[in-house]
Amino acid sequence: MIDLNHIDELARRLSDLVPPGLRDSRDELQATFKGALQAGLAKLDLVTREEFEVQRAVLLRTREKLDALEQAVVALENRAPDNR
Repeated sequence: MIDLNHIDELARRLSDLVPPGLRDSRDELQATFKGALQAGLAKLDLVTREEFEVQRAVLLRTREKLDALEQAVVALENRAPDNR
């Protein structure tokens, strides 16, 4: 899940960039920015850092197993008589 504090901060920073003449509606703009950011991020297929790290660890273990299997196959091929 995305940290809502980051979205709030980004919405606040965006509303700070609004020209001075429009700052009377700053709270409304900030709410609009926040809603737009949340809607945009909700459409993305994002994962949390924890989910990413879990999948990274799984991938690393899989890579290690694949490397070991490749070495085992090479060793078996080197031991087998040449049947060509």
